[in-house]
Amino acid sequence: MPRSQFVDPKQIRKPGTLQFQDIPLNTYQKTVKDEKDNFSKADLLGILEDMMTIREFETMLTEIKVKGAYAGKEFTYPGPSHLSIGQEAQAVGQAYHLGVDDFIFGTHRSHHEVIAKAFSAIKKLSEKELAEITAKENGGKLINVLSQKSKSKGKALAKEFFLYGMMSELFAKEAGFSRGLGGSMHAFFLPFGIFPNNAIVGGSAPIAAGVALYKKCNQKKGVVVANAGDGAVGCGPVYESLNFASMDQFTRLWEDGYKGGLPVIFSFNNNNYGMGGQTKGETMAYDILARLGAGISPSQLHVERVDGYNVLAVIDAFKRKKALVEKGEGPAMLDILTYRQTGHSTSDVQSYRTREELDAWKAEDSIESFKKQLIEAGTAKQKEIDDLAAAVIERNHQMFFLASDLEITPYVDMKADARFIENLMFSNQKTEKMDSRKPDVLLEKKDNPRVQQIAGKERFHIDKAGQPVPKSKQYSIRDGLFEAIFDKYYVDPTLISYGEDVRDWNGAFAVYKGLTEALPYHRLFNSPISEAAIVGTAVGYGMAGGRVIAELMYCDFIGRAGDEVFNQMAKWQSMSAGGLKMPVVLRVSVGAKYGAQHSQDWTALTAHIPGLKVVFPVTPYDAKGLMNTALAGTDPVVFFESQRIYDMGETFRAGGVPEGYYEIPIGEPDVKIAGTDVTILTVGATLYRAVAAAKVLKEKYGVSAEVIDARSVVPFNYEKVIESVKKTGKILLASDACARNSVLNDIAANVTQLAFDYLDAPPFVLGAENWITPAFEYDAFFFPQESWILDAIHTKLLPLTDYTPDKNYTAGELIRKAKAGV
Repeated sequence: MPRSQFVDPKQIRKPGTLQFQDIPLNTYQKTVKDEKDNFSKADLLGILEDMMTIREFETMLTEIKVKGAYAGKEFTYPGPSHLSIGQEAQAVGQAYHLGVDDFIFGTHRSHHEVIAKAFSAIKKLSEKELAEITAKENGGKLINVLSQKSKSKGKALAKEFFLYGMMSELFAKEAGFSRGLGGSMHAFFLPFGIFPNNAIVGGSAPIAAGVALYKKCNQKKGVVVANAGDGAVGCGPVYESLNFASMDQFTRLWEDGYKGGLPVIFSFNNNNYGMGGQTKGETMAYDILARLGAGISPSQLHVERVDGYNVLAVIDAFKRKKALVEKGEGPAMLDILTYRQTGHSTSDVQSYRTREELDAWKAEDSIESFKKQLIEAGTAKQKEIDDLAAAVIERNHQMFFLASDLEITPYVDMKADARFIENLMFSNQKTEKMDSRKPDVLLEKKDNPRVQQIAGKERFHIDKAGQPVPKSKQYSIRDGLFEAIFDKYYVDPTLISYGEDVRDWNGAFAVYKGLTEALPYHRLFNSPISEAAIVGTAVGYGMAGGRVIAELMYCDFIGRAGDEVFNQMAKWQSMSAGGLKMPVVLRVSVGAKYGAQHSQDWTALTAHIPGLKVVFPVTPYDAKGLMNTALAGTDPVVFFESQRIYDMGETFRAGGVPEGYYEIPIGEPDVKIAGTDVTILTVGATLYRAVAAAKVLKEKYGVSAEVIDARSVVPFNYEKVIESVKKTGKILLASDACARNSVLNDIAANVTQLAFDYLDAPPFVLGAENWITPAFEYDAFFFPQESWILDAIHTKLLPLTDYTPDKNYTAGELIRKAKAGV
């Protein structure tokens, strides 16, 4: 899109051949004997200890699941157990050169990566730093127990602390790192640079890219590692993330000081299987996974295959890739060949592979191989290794005894604290800015052409002389959104926005007009047409400590980012027990005129998912106020907008839209027209048809309608609505969403419960027909119209004198439509 880049037909139509570089495969073949001068004895024994620690931790879970006991103690663990026995060298090798400022993301099978990263961090932190971290964690619950039950000190105590906390988390104990709400597949510990694992295959890829984006845009230290299995290569969001992290604009368009690809290493732990599906030869087409890197960028992501059964090979590979990424030459990709010696989970009977194959890999076991190398190199004697193994096992036993003891390490008392999880669904915090530094901008606010243009507009649809203001001179919803976003850019230095065509084009609906001139690329940029990456990276950016506005051009495109909206954006605050915040605003525009795949109101989908705040303002005053609130909070907000009314002026608030800053609380409906005979509650642009219907009711039938705009869907305060219903005895609820399973049905059901004694008739929900959205020419037959509202009030709530309805809202018609599925 940038005009600085000329698409020259003479150049791109030239004949030629595309050349690829050779991809290295398992080129590192050194042993401990070859490398002993580059590692101290303590380093090498530490590597072995870390691998054995992981193996014993996983052995514990296996025995609990299979035998119902471990270390002679009976215990039941009903949670998931995706084990990584056999893959220890990959995790320990990865973590060896990573610092505390380097972050890792894992998968559902990441106990090994988490433990390895923790032990690596413990080695690099001072004892004083470790003491501060352990004392602060969860009010000191873990370290207080250990201070009474353990004789260990310093770094040895820190290792016990982590294993005890990890077990407590898996066993759903209150002392767990997420108070038991994350569990096996979502374990993390931020002080050690361990970001959340992800139970969704490939789910970490876009989030890790988003954290890398945060580091890049805010010039923070460290790299990010996105771990995924070989099966994840088949997931669309993974490819989207590889491309997003490698976009040309990072090197061609972004400013000096911000150039270069994202600082992320995509590490594919290639154990040759998805669950039971064998990737090479069955479910994938790549033959060699590393081939994928060649198709992403000219750098081929510096991809190579590494022997993940040789811990030294993995250490070497990560050292080299980390150096590349730190120089701005990222992203990088590694195909780390490994093998899980157990099933996908403990319930897996492994019917998809032979005993011969399994035995062949066990004969190559990375831990046993490393032990032999240590002895052959003269680095350690057998007794030293045996003593180390015994100490590792004993430590795991002791931590298990503590974590499994309900007296010492109890569950959350849900009877005493029934709102424990409820109170974690939203943070409900206000943060003016996520960082204190000065924001990067290109213009003074007063010099912005859009600001100057808005200054000449009327902020109410009637001027001071009482005359209607021409549409072109009215301050619109589009202007209200712009003002809130624009102002925040000059307050919060971390704020960035991106989506399809938000720069230069000004966003598909011109909300961003005026931002291109004001902001550098690293704060406003165009994304690929990759909705999963757009939302997933926004989740990572927010999780890392930045504020972000991500835009999906049409509401209908939420489906392309379903996991990222419903499983990622919505859940991480609560799954982390409040340890993570999610200051993400997802702008989605409800279309009109463009048919079945571009004109749907999906508020109900987002409202159904716990953990998301959902708003839908439809006036300039509300749009600005709610956007201000969303951009001041730390919760994820899905911000619906209607394409029908972007140019609508302020027709309700007599004082017009204030020039200064103000907020509107999310969850508070607003009475737009006071009335006494019937209540009309609307969500979205249907408000204006309800207002028109209210005018007809008053002027033609003498009926006084109270019109309430929901403004928000989640949360929602019923008090104002119930107050209205107590007065009118009747309520109609209307929106442009299809009536079936509309969020209005939920509101209607709650109104019935809350105001049953005051209702003269059941609430009536009026929505769009349960069809595909037809062409614009048929809008009047599909979306609620002024006449539909009158028909529904007459038929279901309040008969109107001498009125003949056109629409059939009888019980028989409702039953007919339900039986037909429409």
